[in-house]
Amino acid sequence: MSKLLPSLLTAVLLLGAHATSARAQEYQIDSGYAEVLPPAPPPVESSSHLVTKRDSALASRARRAAERSSAMRVVVSIGERRLWVLTGADTLLDAPVAVGMGRTLAYAGKRWTFATPIGVRRVLKKRSTPYWRPPDWAYAEVAREHGLRLKHLHADRPITLGDGRQLVVRDSLVGVMMPDGFAPLPVEEHVVFDETLYVPPLGTRNRLIEGELGLYQLDLGEGYLLHGTPHEESIGYATTHGCVRLRGHDIEWLFANVPVGTPVYLY
Repeated sequence: MSKLLPSLLTAVLLLGAHATSARAQEYQIDSGYAEVLPPAPPPVESSSHLVTKRDSALASRARRAAERSSAMRVVVSIGERRLWVLTGADTLLDAPVAVGMGRTLAYAGKRWTFATPIGVRRVLKKRSTPYWRPPDWAYAEVAREHGLRLKHLHADRPITLGDGRQLVVRDSLVGVMMPDGFAPLPVEEHVVFDETLYVPPLGTRNRLIEGELGLYQLDLGEGYLLHGTPHEESIGYATTHGCVRLRGHDIEWLFANVPVGTPVYLY
């Protein structure tokens, strides 16, 4: 199935009479996040995610707290790229994971760092067959990569294009007002006119992607998830934009067996 952001496509899809051509790229997408995937190092123990003394202190506290606990808990070693589910001294699940790449994106005066958070969180919600709503920086990555400007489209604010047509939102769809009425744009393609990538409003069908989070997710808050992926070859590497990514059978086990409210220790 085609995606809004090009995880399974080999090129950014561009629309309109004034659309911009773009060189083909293959992307790896997460909870939100599109990035060219470089060759990854082997999955070895690493403390490279501990950038500051505060990071090291938080990691040490989280690890000690996980070791002291006797309740059911999820433990994630970011350096080892591994996840365990424990009850007392018993290991219920031992699974490889993909973790945050630790890179920073700077674009249009904004900065985002793609790292898995260190510390203690809880499972706040669980969802099956989740959709992904790409954050703004997912579009910023694509715009930067292809030399496009970035602009937000608002549901109540039409945008006049270079040829005089208007880009508008009608019934949760982005489209163009034509002489004979509203023409919706394909929901699986980027909205690009006049060298500009337009970010669809949240709540529109153009801002939803099916399948990029696998079949299950556990929400840790602030956009961070434990979730599945169609890209299982990435498991064991630092390739995500902050989420912890698991194989299909492992996230299915977590979804079925880890209750909402379970603590998650990340170090």
